[in-house]
Amino acid sequence: MESPGEHPATTSAKGAVRIEEPSRSERQLGRRAAESRATVPELELATVVDMSAAMAARAEAVGGAAPLTALVVRACALALREHPRANGAYRDGHFELYARVNVGVAMMSGEAVAVPTIVDADTKATREIAGELRALAGSVRDGTITSADVAGATFTIVNLGVTGVSSFYSPVPPGQAAVLAVGAVREVPVLRGGDIVAGQEMNLTLTCDHRILYGTHAASFLAQIGTLLERPQELLA
Repeated sequence: MESPGEHPATTSAKGAVRIEEPSRSERQLGRRAAESRATVPELELATVVDMSAAMAARAEAVGGAAPLTALVVRACALALREHPRANGAYRDGHFELYARVNVGVAMMSGEAVAVPTIVDADTKATREIAGELRALAGSVRDGTITSADVAGATFTIVNLGVTGVSSFYSPVPPGQAAVLAVGAVREVPVLRGGDIVAGQEMNLTLTCDHRILYGTHAASFLAQIGTLLERPQELLA
Protein backbone atom coordinates (compact mmCIF):
# COMPACT_ATOMS: atom_id res chain seq x y z
CA MET A 1 0.00 0.00 0.00
CA GLU A 2 1.36 3.40 -0.95
CA SER A 3 1.97 5.97 1.75
CA PRO A 4 0.72 9.57 1.34
CA GLY A 5 2.93 11.69 -0.92
CA GLU A 6 4.30 8.72 -2.86
CA HIS A 7 3.62 7.58 -6.43
CA PRO A 8 3.97 4.11 -8.00
CA ALA A 9 7.52 3.16 -8.87
CA THR A 10 8.64 3.32 -12.49
CA THR A 11 11.75 1.90 -14.12
CA SER A 12 14.59 3.48 -16.10
CA ALA A 13 18.25 2.88 -16.88
CA LYS A 14 18.86 3.99 -13.30
CA GLY A 15 16.71 1.20 -11.94
CA ALA A 16 13.41 1.48 -10.12
CA VAL A 17 12.34 5.08 -9.60
CA ARG A 18 10.03 6.06 -6.76
CA ILE A 19 8.49 9.51 -6.91
CA GLU A 20 8.11 11.11 -3.51
CA GLU A 21 6.39 14.43 -2.83
CA PRO A 22 8.21 16.92 -0.59
CA SER A 23 6.63 17.87 2.70
CA ARG A 24 5.11 21.30 3.20
CA SER A 25 8.19 22.54 5.05
CA GLU A 26 10.49 21.13 2.35
CA ARG A 27 8.51 22.91 -0.38
CA GLN A 28 8.70 26.16 1.54
CA LEU A 29 12.44 25.73 2.10
CA GLY A 30 12.97 25.06 -1.61
CA ARG A 31 10.98 28.13 -2.65
CA ARG A 32 12.91 30.37 -0.28
CA ALA A 33 16.29 29.01 -1.41
CA ALA A 34 15.40 29.50 -5.09
CA GLU A 35 14.10 33.02 -4.44
CA SER A 36 17.25 33.95 -2.56
CA ARG A 37 19.63 32.64 -5.21
CA ALA A 38 17.65 34.30 -8.02
CA THR A 39 17.21 37.75 -6.50
CA VAL A 40 19.95 38.43 -3.92
CA PRO A 41 23.49 39.52 -4.93
CA GLU A 42 25.44 37.78 -2.19
CA LEU A 43 28.66 38.57 -0.36
CA GLU A 44 30.26 35.74 1.60
CA LEU A 45 32.78 36.19 4.43
CA ALA A 46 34.34 33.63 6.77
CA THR A 47 36.34 33.72 9.99
CA VAL A 48 37.79 31.29 12.52
CA VAL A 49 36.92 31.82 16.19
CA ASP A 50 38.93 30.62 19.18
CA MET A 51 36.27 28.80 21.21
CA SER A 52 38.46 27.56 24.08
CA ALA A 53 37.15 30.06 26.62
CA ALA A 54 33.55 29.74 25.42
CA MET A 55 33.53 25.95 25.69
CA ALA A 56 34.93 26.12 29.21
CA ALA A 57 32.56 28.90 30.29
CA ARG A 58 29.38 27.29 28.99
CA ALA A 59 30.02 24.19 31.08
CA GLU A 60 30.28 26.39 34.18
CA ALA A 61 27.18 28.45 33.40
CA VAL A 62 24.53 28.77 36.06
CA GLY A 63 21.89 26.09 35.64
CA GLY A 64 24.17 23.68 33.81
CA ALA A 65 25.85 23.63 30.42
CA ALA A 66 24.56 26.32 28.05
CA PRO A 67 24.02 24.99 24.53
CA LEU A 68 26.55 26.40 22.10
CA THR A 69 23.77 27.69 19.85
CA ALA A 70 22.48 29.82 22.73
CA LEU A 71 25.88 31.50 23.04
CA VAL A 72 25.94 32.16 19.29
CA VAL A 73 22.40 33.60 19.37
CA ARG A 74 23.38 35.91 22.22
CA ALA A 75 26.56 37.03 20.44
CA CYS A 76 24.68 37.71 17.21
CA ALA A 77 21.94 39.61 19.03
CA LEU A 78 24.41 41.94 20.73
CA ALA A 79 26.30 42.50 17.47
CA LEU A 80 23.06 43.15 15.57
CA ARG A 81 22.20 45.88 18.03
CA GLU A 82 25.42 47.68 17.04
CA HIS A 83 25.05 47.03 13.29
CA PRO A 84 21.57 48.22 12.23
CA ARG A 85 21.95 47.26 8.57
CA ALA A 86 22.69 43.65 9.51
CA ASN A 87 19.34 43.75 11.32
CA GLY A 88 17.47 44.93 8.26
CA ALA A 89 16.71 44.15 4.63
CA TYR A 90 16.88 45.63 1.14
CA ARG A 91 13.41 46.03 -0.31
CA ASP A 92 12.18 47.91 -3.39
CA GLY A 93 15.20 50.18 -3.63
CA HIS A 94 15.42 51.17 0.03
CA PHE A 95 16.72 49.86 3.34
CA GLU A 96 14.38 48.53 6.03
CA LEU A 97 15.98 48.73 9.48
CA TYR A 98 14.12 46.80 12.16
CA ALA A 99 13.67 48.05 15.71
CA ARG A 100 13.52 44.57 17.24
CA VAL A 101 16.33 42.01 17.17
CA ASN A 102 14.64 38.68 16.41
CA VAL A 103 17.03 35.81 15.71
CA GLY A 104 15.77 32.81 13.72
CA VAL A 105 17.46 29.45 14.35
CA ALA A 106 17.14 26.73 11.72
CA MET A 107 16.07 23.38 13.17
CA MET A 108 15.39 20.01 11.57
CA SER A 109 13.89 16.84 12.96
CA GLY A 110 13.29 14.00 10.50
CA GLU A 111 11.49 15.62 7.58
CA ALA A 112 10.41 18.64 9.60
CA VAL A 113 12.32 21.83 8.80
CA ALA A 114 11.56 25.06 10.64
CA VAL A 115 13.22 28.32 11.62
CA PRO A 116 11.69 29.32 14.96
CA THR A 117 12.46 32.80 16.25
CA ILE A 118 13.98 34.05 19.49
CA VAL A 119 12.12 37.35 19.76
CA ASP A 120 13.98 40.34 21.27
CA ALA A 121 17.06 38.17 21.64
CA ASP A 122 19.21 41.20 22.53
CA THR A 123 17.23 41.67 25.77
CA LYS A 124 17.53 38.05 26.93
CA ALA A 125 20.27 36.32 28.90
CA THR A 126 21.97 33.27 27.43
CA ARG A 127 20.23 31.02 29.96
CA GLU A 128 16.80 32.31 28.88
CA ILE A 129 17.69 31.87 25.22
CA ALA A 130 18.82 28.31 25.93
CA GLY A 131 15.47 27.53 27.56
CA GLU A 132 13.55 28.91 24.59
CA LEU A 133 15.69 26.94 22.15
CA ARG A 134 14.98 23.69 24.02
CA ALA A 135 11.24 24.37 24.01
CA LEU A 136 11.20 25.31 20.33
CA ALA A 137 13.26 22.25 19.37
CA GLY A 138 10.71 20.10 21.19
CA SER A 139 7.89 21.72 19.22
CA VAL A 140 9.72 21.06 15.95
CA ARG A 141 10.27 17.40 16.90
CA ASP A 142 6.64 16.74 17.84
CA GLY A 143 5.15 18.83 15.03
CA THR A 144 3.47 21.42 17.26
CA ILE A 145 5.48 24.41 16.05
CA THR A 146 3.12 27.31 15.23
CA SER A 147 3.18 30.08 12.64
CA ALA A 148 3.77 32.57 15.46
CA ASP A 149 6.89 30.62 16.51
CA VAL A 150 8.49 31.06 13.07
CA ALA A 151 7.44 34.66 12.37
CA GLY A 152 9.35 37.92 12.50
CA ALA A 153 13.01 36.87 12.25
CA THR A 154 15.35 39.74 11.36
CA PHE A 155 18.47 37.52 11.13
CA THR A 156 19.04 33.78 10.87
CA ILE A 157 21.54 31.26 12.27
CA VAL A 158 22.08 27.84 10.71
CA ASN A 159 24.15 25.54 12.91
CA LEU A 160 25.27 22.36 11.15
CA GLY A 161 28.23 22.04 13.47
CA VAL A 162 26.16 19.63 15.57
CA THR A 163 26.38 17.21 12.63
CA GLY A 164 30.16 17.51 12.42
CA VAL A 165 30.27 19.83 9.38
CA SER A 166 33.23 22.19 9.73
CA SER A 167 32.09 24.95 7.35
CA PHE A 168 29.35 25.56 4.78
CA TYR A 169 27.36 28.15 2.86
CA SER A 170 23.75 29.13 3.58
CA PRO A 171 21.64 31.41 1.33
CA VAL A 172 20.27 34.69 2.66
CA PRO A 173 16.61 34.28 3.68
CA PRO A 174 14.19 36.60 1.85
CA GLY A 175 13.48 39.75 3.84
CA GLN A 176 16.77 39.67 5.75
CA ALA A 177 20.23 41.15 5.24
CA ALA A 178 22.33 38.16 6.28
CA VAL A 179 22.56 34.62 7.59
CA LEU A 180 25.29 33.03 9.74
CA ALA A 181 26.45 29.46 9.08
CA VAL A 182 28.01 27.86 12.18
CA GLY A 183 30.46 24.98 11.86
CA ALA A 184 31.61 22.38 14.35
CA VAL A 185 33.98 23.17 17.21
CA ARG A 186 37.12 21.16 16.60
CA GLU A 187 40.33 20.59 18.54
CA VAL A 188 43.44 22.04 16.90
CA PRO A 189 47.06 22.63 17.96
CA VAL A 190 47.74 26.29 18.78
CA LEU A 191 50.85 28.21 19.76
CA ARG A 192 50.61 29.97 23.13
CA GLY A 193 53.56 31.47 24.93
CA GLY A 194 55.97 29.53 22.77
CA ASP A 195 54.29 26.20 23.53
CA ILE A 196 52.01 24.12 21.35
CA VAL A 197 48.81 23.34 23.25
CA ALA A 198 45.36 21.98 22.43
CA GLY A 199 42.88 24.62 21.34
CA GLN A 200 39.31 24.71 20.07
CA GLU A 201 38.23 26.56 16.94
CA MET A 202 35.00 27.11 15.03
CA ASN A 203 34.33 28.39 11.51
CA LEU A 204 31.69 31.07 10.98
CA THR A 205 30.49 31.95 7.47
CA LEU A 206 28.39 35.08 6.97
CA THR A 207 26.37 35.41 3.75
CA CYS A 208 25.01 38.91 3.13
CA ASP A 209 22.75 40.76 0.74
CA HIS A 210 25.40 43.01 -0.82
CA ARG A 211 22.81 45.67 -1.60
CA ILE A 212 22.50 46.58 2.09
CA LEU A 213 25.52 45.07 3.85
CA TYR A 214 28.80 46.02 2.19
CA GLY A 215 32.23 44.46 2.72
CA THR A 216 33.53 46.66 5.54
CA HIS A 217 30.18 46.66 7.36
CA ALA A 218 29.85 42.89 7.06
CA ALA A 219 33.44 42.33 8.17
CA SER A 220 32.95 44.54 11.23
CA PHE A 221 29.74 42.72 12.14
CA LEU A 222 31.30 39.26 11.77
CA ALA A 223 34.38 40.35 13.73
CA GLN A 224 32.23 41.53 16.62
CA ILE A 225 30.42 38.18 16.75
CA GLY A 226 33.79 36.44 16.90
CA THR A 227 35.11 38.78 19.58
CA LEU A 228 32.06 38.21 21.78
CA LEU A 229 32.38 34.43 21.46
CA GLU A 230 36.04 34.68 22.45
CA ARG A 231 35.02 36.69 25.55
CA PRO A 232 32.14 34.54 26.86
CA GLN A 233 31.90 36.37 30.18
CA GLU A 234 30.05 39.12 28.31
CA LEU A 235 27.58 36.56 26.95
CA LEU A 236 26.94 34.87 30.27
CA ALA A 237 26.61 38.06 32.32
